[in-house]
Amino acid sequence: MRTVERDLDALRQSGVVIRGDVGRTGGYFLDRDRTLPPVTLTAREALAISVALRSVAASPFAVAARTAGQKVLAVLPADVRRREEAMARQVHLVGKHLAQSASPVVDVIEEGLAAGRVLSLSYTDAAAARTQRDVEPLGLLWGPQGWYLVGWCRLRRGIRGFALDRVAAASLTDESVPDRERELAAELERLAAEPLVT
Repeated sequence: MRTVERDLDALRQSGVVIRGDVGRTGGYFLDRDRTLPPVTLTAREALAISVALRSVAASPFAVAARTAGQKVLAVLPADVRRREEAMARQVHLVGKHLAQSASPVVDVIEEGLAAGRVLSLSYTDAAAARTQRDVEPLGLLWGPQGWYLVGWCRLRRGIRGFALDRVAAASLTDESVPDRERELAAELERLAAEPLVT
């Protein structure tokens, strides 16, 4: 029993969602709604995924990319894994892009984007003024100066870009993000040739 419990705990820690049921037909089972079916990858496809995941190490997705990469590496044959590691050493970031370290703030912003919920941000703007803002998250943007949250700012009543390194605190509200697709498309088209700042 201890061995089974230890194995179940190891699976949970790796991100596998395990459910339990009681009764004569009960037991442990994987939550099919939260797992992907087995996917057969060629060696080249597995290499492409793993190298691509390593290339986003300086992004807000760094933690998720690292764990996903570990899962891909775990199922690769030893010779393919060695080729992947050699290829990963050949991937270089050229140009000035600031790294975005993982933080609780970034985790909350990612959750707000994934769940479609309004964020409450404590934000310091370019003039060093700190404000509290409710923001409807619409996406992330990677620019030469780092990563930005793109969202509808209720304080400014328009779409703005929030540099992630200037977000001091973030929390989720219970409010869902309304549809801003038309406003976002118009603003991104207007800002295509200029930096996104707030």
